[in-house]
Amino acid sequence: MSSVERLEGDPPGRRSWVTLDGPLGLESGATLPGVRLAYETWGRLAADGANAVLVLHALTGDSHAAGSAGPGHPSAGWWDELIGPGRALDTDRWYVVAPNVLGGCQGSTGPSSVRPGAVRGSAFPSLTIRDQVSAEARLADALGIGRWASVVGGSMGGMRALEWAVSRPDRTGSLLVLAAPTASSAEQIAWGGLQISAIRADPGWRGGDYHDAPPGSGPHRGLGLARQIAHVTYRSEPELAARFGRRAQAGEVPSRGGRYQVESYLDHHAAKLVRRFDAGSYVTLTEAMNGHDVGRGRGGVARALRRADMPALVAGIDSDRLYPLAQQAEAAALLPGADRLRTIESPCGHDGFLIETGQVGSLVRELLAAAH
Repeated sequence: MSSVERLEGDPPGRRSWVTLDGPLGLESGATLPGVRLAYETWGRLAADGANAVLVLHALTGDSHAAGSAGPGHPSAGWWDELIGPGRALDTDRWYVVAPNVLGGCQGSTGPSSVRPGAVRGSAFPSLTIRDQVSAEARLADALGIGRWASVVGGSMGGMRALEWAVSRPDRTGSLLVLAAPTASSAEQIAWGGLQISAIRADPGWRGGDYHDAPPGSGPHRGLGLARQIAHVTYRSEPELAARFGRRAQAGEVPSRGGRYQVESYLDHHAAKLVRRFDAGSYVTLTEAMNGHDVGRGRGGVARALRRADMPALVAGIDSDRLYPLAQQAEAAALLPGADRLRTIESPCGHDGFLIETGQVGSLVRELLAAAH
């Protein structure tokens, strides 16, 4: 049987752990031994296991989808307003599970894993979205969940949600995909490639084997630059113009080496991520996103999506320049169980799926009411 473990060192917070039985076979043909996934749950699993909902996080997210900040959790849950008694994901009815993705650095096996025998650094294998879903399916097995009432995800989490629906339609009772494509486009691969290059160009990268380097000697500058590149794609130009314009940061003069406010804003987000995220995980997960294509080896996207005949909602954000509405419109048109594209109105760009919790909550309620 799979065993629940604790994380060495750091406070565990609300996390629990499952170590998968045996190695995990990967799409590449390689195997990954000793896989452990961190996860958090809310509510109670019904006796028949029929009330379980899987919530899947984005690139730098984690299992802490709901709850307050505290030991083990530097920030409040990223969807805290959606999960809890009486909320869209009502924990008086639903058993909500949020795993930390395979390859991550918030408790699940990844390039920075420190347990004896762990595959680390440059030896950590390349992963695909399909590999991550295979690990999540093994987690579901360990939790006694044969079929999810719903699988919900945004951005990278939406990619995994689509993969769940296509590869395991019998285990996906309903589907909500937010701000995610059926396959990553050339432009999205380009943005991801720039971020990977920024990390690998940092002298502290050391070919990916920096985890035993002295404090402060890792690729933190490259990781920070990657985050800054990404963050520009996550927000919209009108929002940045309205918030910052061309104003200088207080007490600084750009013509004399100082920063504009928007540069200070990006510096702030870079510093926040560097304190909590691993550069190796960032590279591993970004490469998995670049490789995302539900139609690969399945006769193309249209044929693949025909497998996913469960009730489905697909939504995009009207100001999203990273994953524009046309991509979600394609998924909505091809999924048999989807009626039409839903649009989240937000000035905040791609991050709208995290910010506009009222609109997202309405979609969650609609899906769960129609499907169950």
